[in-house]
Amino acid sequence: MPEKVIFVVVLELQEIMRKNLVYAGLILILAAGMESCVKTSLKKNEEYKVKIETSYGDIVVKLYNETPAHRDNFIKLVSEGFYDGTLFHRVIKDFMIQAGDPLSKTAKPGESLGTGDVGYKIPGEFMYPKYYHKYGALAAARQGDQVNPERQSSGCQFYIVVGKKISEQELNLLEKQMYQKQEMKLFQAKADGRQDEIKKYRMERNQQKLDLLRDNILAEVHKELNDSSSCKFTEQQRKDYATAGGTPHLDNDYTVFGEVLEGLNVVANISEAKTGSGDRPSEDIKIIKTRIVK
Repeated sequence: MPEKVIFVVVLELQEIMRKNLVYAGLILILAAGMESCVKTSLKKNEEYKVKIETSYGDIVVKLYNETPAHRDNFIKLVSEGFYDGTLFHRVIKDFMIQAGDPLSKTAKPGESLGTGDVGYKIPGEFMYPKYYHKYGALAAARQGDQVNPERQSSGCQFYIVVGKKISEQELNLLEKQMYQKQEMKLFQAKADGRQDEIKKYRMERNQQKLDLLRDNILAEVHKELNDSSSCKFTEQQRKDYATAGGTPHLDNDYTVFGEVLEGLNVVANISEAKTGSGDRPSEDIKIIKTRIVK
């Protein structure tokens, strides 16, 4: 092939490569711009509300900005119409109403529900004692501690608290139970970090040092708990639980990421529905549509 022809071919190839690089660059810029738009579409300090239109009436909830992962995920699913057509598949009087199982959209009457999900979980965002399980609290469902020790939330299932009014005596008892539960958790965690010492003293059959180590760990645990507010109800909590009700035994174990602003009567009516196996309402209670509102 003549040199002139080769030179022209090379120039043409270079021009094609240049155009492809420019095109690829534009794609990257556009993609980055789109990603930026997604990330910045939610304003940090703006209050977000969602209307949940149900076959029993409308419920309006507000989402807490202090639980951004749950807030953003809920808004994403609402924007996609994920919840439209799903059911309140688990209803327990004086406890809560639960929804968000995608399998409920096509479930036959009496079919067991509650296992549907979106294929991912959300790390827990525990803002206790600021947010707690008072009547009307919006919280994320999750699997139990045995299979989910990190207490990660379901990617889509949620519940709204109904609960019942709690007496002062019951609240005092719950405080003691919370303290004991936290005491055991903290002690186990600290003991796990001192396993080398424990094994050493056991090998030496040195009960005196084992007892001393146990007492030292307990002293650390008690100091941390006494300095913390995690095992005591605030005055506002006591007031809310005594006058409106709630489910305080779930506090600091499940993520509360919002609360009902309008439609508590709808929540109450749903909670009174007749149920069958698996606490599923005998007659379907449907989420007709969800949407973000001002």
